[in-house]
Amino acid sequence: MNLKEKLKLLPDNPGCYLMKNDQGQVIYVGKAKNLKNRVKSYFMGSHNTKTTKLVSEIRDFDLVITNSEQESLILELNLIKEYRPKYNIVFMDDKTYPYIEITNTVPPEIRVVRTKKTKGKLFGPYPNVISARETARLLQLIFPMGRIETIPNFYEEIGSDIVTDISNNYNKQVAKITRFLKGDTKEIIDALTKAMIKYSENMMFERAAVIRDKIEHIKNTTEKQIISLNDYKDRDIIGVAYNDEDIAIQILFMRNGKITDQHQVVFSYVGDAKEFSINYLVQFYEDFLPDELLFDMKMFKEEELVDLKNIFIPQKGDKRKIVELASKNARMDLENYQMLYRNKFEKTNQALDKLKELLEIKKVDLIEVFDNSQLFGTAPISAMIVYENGKFNKKLYRKYHLKTTQNDDYAAMREVIYRRYQKVLIEGLNKPDLVLVDGGKGHLKIAKEVLDSLNLDIKVAGLRKNDKHQLEAIVLSDKEVLLKDHRDVYQLLFKISEEVHRYAITFHRQTRKKKFKESPLDKVVGLGPVRKQKLLKSFNSIKDMANASDERFISLKIPKEVIKSIRDVLKDEINN
Repeated sequence: MNLKEKLKLLPDNPGCYLMKNDQGQVIYVGKAKNLKNRVKSYFMGSHNTKTTKLVSEIRDFDLVITNSEQESLILELNLIKEYRPKYNIVFMDDKTYPYIEITNTVPPEIRVVRTKKTKGKLFGPYPNVISARETARLLQLIFPMGRIETIPNFYEEIGSDIVTDISNNYNKQVAKITRFLKGDTKEIIDALTKAMIKYSENMMFERAAVIRDKIEHIKNTTEKQIISLNDYKDRDIIGVAYNDEDIAIQILFMRNGKITDQHQVVFSYVGDAKEFSINYLVQFYEDFLPDELLFDMKMFKEEELVDLKNIFIPQKGDKRKIVELASKNARMDLENYQMLYRNKFEKTNQALDKLKELLEIKKVDLIEVFDNSQLFGTAPISAMIVYENGKFNKKLYRKYHLKTTQNDDYAAMREVIYRRYQKVLIEGLNKPDLVLVDGGKGHLKIAKEVLDSLNLDIKVAGLRKNDKHQLEAIVLSDKEVLLKDHRDVYQLLFKISEEVHRYAITFHRQTRKKKFKESPLDKVVGLGPVRKQKLLKSFNSIKDMANASDERFISLKIPKEVIKSIRDVLKDEINN
């Protein structure tokens, strides 16, 4: 993943970002009012020690856009609790944002709580703790519900207007408070605004300022958010977006009424996009199904989803809005995929078309690439990678321990090409359209001779490098093509050359390391690892061990039959 390219596509929306390391683990979760500005800031300028360490580990990131900054605050908390990223230090305990509760006591009480373990009505959570407390206090003053307020306050006249005719009816007061906390704030805000204007006109500016602040707290508290719903249900909210070639699916996982995670995928399809999406989801929910699967009414009709269970297509309300949010995220994923991957795919196809033109062949759908590695004749190996349909197919990579012992790269090339394509013939494997070998005309000639001897008509080309071991040209039987004039082909072949070299070197190092650990004693029948270590510690050399008496071996508790096997093995070793 090219982070620079991905950073260019960041949206201006509020939302959360999940930073990932090279293993795909979430190491940090953050929220932002503007994702573009916030995420980019990590990769610009200097930072403190902790942030610098975080940035050094970031290899990728995911985004979840939200409708508001308040939603991003709540989602951030949920994601942190779900992933417990090592670089997040806030919210790592069991604390949470507060709720406003209306108790089911008589009379009912309005209070701020931090737990859902209650039998009363809960509203929230509210990221702005101060605003939540101030709003609850205001409601306590306006709706005293039988309690006597001992502290004189100037909200009595406001409350008396609002609770007229329901002052002794707790149920009606609770109903009004409920509508208020669900967002129907007009009546109370109008009353407060009227009082604020009156106090201001009477030059009572301090009281007017207090009411102004109360209005602001109400707006902060009752701002609509859909990241958490107080119904404790498990539901998945599914957003789908597609174009003529690709489908993006975004699933928001809501557990116990809170969005705690997400799943995003983009893939190519053939045929009907809706049918393809549904088939994917049927497989996705084969082993687990939440209480509800929410779908966008603009995308699906209920009869199209008969293969899935627990389907709900909301027409209005919070569920409808949360489905729209999932669809919004899916559209963003699809657009970013188009920019990041489709462009790369098109560039790769253009490079492959140009390569076909340069090599004068019809197809390069399957390319097999070889590289040899040895150090002064030790642990000679060869490696083959496969580039299929525009990408590396690691399932088809192969490693070869070579029988060639001398430091002869041509002999190594002859052996590996013969072994590979003899197997292709015997087992009826797919023949490649192109064979690439790491080397110049000499390596190309050897590979061509071997293929001709097997009666295989396969195009072969060499990847020649300069004195600085930099890829420079494609070598053919009758010509060389300098790659400086073909930048797109150079970039493609450079990537292929680096991959086969990486694979060969890694295999060679593993082989050498294993050989260095080998010992003649590994061939001794009946000699386990414990006795082997005891012998290696007791003798200075193999020669010393070969000349030792039986008594010395017996003193180390080596059985007689094993002593005989040791002497036979070491005799052969010394003679060779």
